[in-house]
Amino acid sequence: MNIAVGLSGGVDSSVAAALLARAGHEVVGITMKIWREGRFAGGPKDACYGPGEADDIARAGALCRRLGIPYHVFDCAGEYETVVLDYFKREYLAGHTPNPCVRCNAFLKFGVLPGLARKSGLAFDRFATGHYARIREEDGRFRLLRGADETKDQSYFLYRLTQTQLAGLLFPLGELCKSEVRALAAEFGLEVKDQPDSQDFYSGDHAELLETPDRPGNIVDSGGRVLGVHRGFWHYTVGQRKGLGIAAKHPLYVLELNPCRNEVVVGNADETVARRLVLGDCHWIGEPPEGAAEVKIRSAAKPLPAEVSIGGNGEAVLDIPSGASAPAAGQSAVLYRGDLVLGGGIITSART
Repeated sequence: MNIAVGLSGGVDSSVAAALLARAGHEVVGITMKIWREGRFAGGPKDACYGPGEADDIARAGALCRRLGIPYHVFDCAGEYETVVLDYFKREYLAGHTPNPCVRCNAFLKFGVLPGLARKSGLAFDRFATGHYARIREEDGRFRLLRGADETKDQSYFLYRLTQTQLAGLLFPLGELCKSEVRALAAEFGLEVKDQPDSQDFYSGDHAELLETPDRPGNIVDSGGRVLGVHRGFWHYTVGQRKGLGIAAKHPLYVLELNPCRNEVVVGNADETVARRLVLGDCHWIGEPPEGAAEVKIRSAAKPLPAEVSIGGNGEAVLDIPSGASAPAAGQSAVLYRGDLVLGGGIITSART
């Protein structure tokens, strides 16, 4: 089988490529270049987007030479700025909490990149990545499942993939644990065997991406009482506790960002809990779900039991008896039944 592998220069995609090559497939490595020098400074963190991209590309190229497979880099910087960065800026300045990785996966990594590769003349049957997730075909439909390693499962970031995309994908690491992947990297003699995982999508200060000067405003409680000042509501996220700069008897958390009034609303821990979420812009991998399910509002969050109902306008209403901590408008809420990913949507409102 001819397989194109999306390479990031990290241990997961490197092991995926090595496994497929060892299995006898015709493998080609492809990478999307998304960093454009000069626009942002970035920082030292290991992240998907930042000035360290040149080193990542060099490592991916060295891996392909070691495996004896072709390697191609495709410039996707323009598409990344339009699809991911403009969205990120728009959402943050609207007081929302965006999911740039979800958007990047759906439109760029599993859309633009393989599309550009095929347009360049590369022919391949499947596109593979190092994601910790699984795909299963049943009755002509493709299902997305959690990765076997619950601590590394990345299905939350993949819930917007379409049937067409899933049909053409391979996740060689889906049944493996991270410890097994690192052991395989050592077995293959890969230099990246001990490389740490990327922790964020941007290597610098997120506020830099907004290209917006500071605008001081008030930090208020839920009754409107002024408790302090801030330098711009976009420097905060819903659920944030540290860095508020307010002395109080009990810990305070960010409850809401109000761009119209340029206010950061804070309150006690119990005020962050919501038991009903409304989702818009929903995407379902199969039929829209009704009834019992589990929901995650963050990738690393514990799944919470929920009751799902779908409205005539396509919105999904989730009733969560135990309550969800600090859900934020703009976040993705992803629904599961066991290991099966049902799909999800964007939180538009949260109610206690």
